[in-house]
Amino acid sequence: MECVQPPLGEDSSVLLIVDDYPENLLSMRALLQRQDWKVMTASSGVEALNLLLEHDIDLVLLDVQMPDMDGFEVARLMRGSQRTRLTPIIFLTANEQSQDAVIKGYASGAVDYLFKPFDPQILKPKVHALLEHQRNRRALQRLSQDLEAARAFNASVLDNAAEGILVVDESGCIRFANPSTCRLLNATAEQLQGMPLLDFLQKPHIPEWAGSDIHVAYCRGQTWRLHDAVLRTAPGQQVSVALSCAPLPAEQKAMVVTLQDMSVVRHLHQQLEYQAVTDPLTGLLNRRGFYQTAENLLMRSERLESNWVLLYLDLDGFKRVNDSLGHDAGDRVLRWVSEQLKACLRPFDILARLGGDEFTALLDLEVPEQAAKIAEKLIERVSICQQIEGMDVALGASIGIATYPDCGANLDGLLRASDIAMYEAKRAGRQQYRFYDHEMNGRARSRLMLEESVRSAIENRDFNMVYQPQVGVGDGRIRGFEALLRWQHPSVGDVPPGLFLPLLEEARLISRLGSWIYHRSAAQRKVWERLFADDLVLGVSLSSTQFGLPNLVTELRQVLERHALKPRQLEVEVTEDALMRNPDETHKQLRLLHNLGVRVALDDFGSGPCSLAHLRDLELDTLKLDRHLIARLPDSPRDAALAASVIDLCKQLGLRVIAEGVETPEQYKWLKAHGCEYVQGFLVARPLMAEDTDAFARPFDWSAMQV
Repeated sequence: MECVQPPLGEDSSVLLIVDDYPENLLSMRALLQRQDWKVMTASSGVEALNLLLEHDIDLVLLDVQMPDMDGFEVARLMRGSQRTRLTPIIFLTANEQSQDAVIKGYASGAVDYLFKPFDPQILKPKVHALLEHQRNRRALQRLSQDLEAARAFNASVLDNAAEGILVVDESGCIRFANPSTCRLLNATAEQLQGMPLLDFLQKPHIPEWAGSDIHVAYCRGQTWRLHDAVLRTAPGQQVSVALSCAPLPAEQKAMVVTLQDMSVVRHLHQQLEYQAVTDPLTGLLNRRGFYQTAENLLMRSERLESNWVLLYLDLDGFKRVNDSLGHDAGDRVLRWVSEQLKACLRPFDILARLGGDEFTALLDLEVPEQAAKIAEKLIERVSICQQIEGMDVALGASIGIATYPDCGANLDGLLRASDIAMYEAKRAGRQQYRFYDHEMNGRARSRLMLEESVRSAIENRDFNMVYQPQVGVGDGRIRGFEALLRWQHPSVGDVPPGLFLPLLEEARLISRLGSWIYHRSAAQRKVWERLFADDLVLGVSLSSTQFGLPNLVTELRQVLERHALKPRQLEVEVTEDALMRNPDETHKQLRLLHNLGVRVALDDFGSGPCSLAHLRDLELDTLKLDRHLIARLPDSPRDAALAASVIDLCKQLGLRVIAEGVETPEQYKWLKAHGCEYVQGFLVARPLMAEDTDAFARPFDWSAMQV
């Protein structure tokens, strides 16, 4: 008889009933079926053996009298198999009630022998007890396997650990040594077993174990470490090691001692020391190496009366190579430049790459004026046109020159002076050199003071946010606000944005301020929910540095989540110059911003060399006409033609247009007549403090402006 077998759970006990009468199988299944075990049935000995091979059976109720193969034969075959030799069997029979049959049943491996008809109150407890016993046996078997696997794993860890590991008892004798220890001490584990640890410890010299620093630390339950210990190997050689002794749990009455071969560490230390003073890309000294070498030379020069001159070189056009050809090409250029510089200078001149595309050279010259010819030679050598990835690349170099000690009493002063002179060379048109003078220092000091003021303003939170409304040209309905940064200096009052924003960008401070701007503006947008419609847009300007940050989208997502804003309620404004710095990265960044769901506006369009193709190719939502273009409307026919064309093109491309800097009724009339949707400027409102924006909850009244 074939019976459909129930599905088996991983931890369920399994009971197999074997009987050649179907009615017996049905009644037994009904009697013994329970939630905490599974019942399987077989109508013959062969079927039973097949099920025993396929499943893990915990108990077999086996009928003795069956055709072809009786229960005794099934039991004998089960006991002969490794898989089923421990599976308990209860014989069930209606015919064989003789003492010999019972003895034969037990001899076949049965744990019990029941006669039909049997009492269910007897059978069910027996089945339950045997299944519980099997469950416990299997659990114990799994536990034994887990313990064996854990033991094998721990042994493997000890055997394969690179460091030497010892177990030392509280009397100071070795109880265990792993293979690494044996190799380190050149002895077998049997030779080390029972030996005092102090027999191998040469430095520090410890005459007695009791009362030693190691033993005292062990008694206090503390770890004792020594980084410059010396061990004596079995053949009598010395080996430097780092030693660590840590107590094991109290019942072990021992400690674990780890040994690290310090010869490997010393070699690594030498490598790290070399890497610490060497630029890995060019092989020149790095900033640290240059400082160490140059400071020693300048200190000696006070006695030797040497004429030291410092050249500070910055490549012109290198950023263009990096942006257009990639960093691998940029690295090749830097290696090539370093070779040119080494070819121009003497072997004993101190040449270094301070970082990026900045190089320095410290020269001992007969007269400082010789530095001019060397600078000309360097500029000429670096300015050679070369081919990189099939493209002709032309570089240049700007060099600042400072003499010691006239321009600086120490290396920091000398570097600062040469850096100032280098920027003067760049300001003069690049590919030039300049000697430092004190007038340069005055200009640099003023700039430095302003930069320090900006840094202090960031720390002291002297910055604030104001908001300028963007309203509809036709209905006066508020479209959104642009968040604008303002600086209230404690001494001079309001500082014009045109003065401090470029400084924030050049000094790379804008990124530090960016997170504050995002969160402050987003928090205000959340407050506006009670006053304005859900589609009110908050505009935030991004500098070139901010737009190029790889974590920009991640940070904006965190801002939106923290302030519970919808992505379409935020619009980031980016200038065309920022978008064109690295076209490939720009497309990637715009795609990420649109996937996030925020709007993207092209800011200050018309203020520089603009391309209408950018409107076609870039993923933009909004275009903002620059205030300088608007200022010439409607009197300038050329500017009017340009603005009208851009507005018409944006309509066809599905871009929203906002005119910035609208200050006169004539400008408003012209923009309205030519289909501009929104305006922003003094005609509507100057930038407002957050508490003054409530008036724009109602549509702006254009009729009151007498336009």
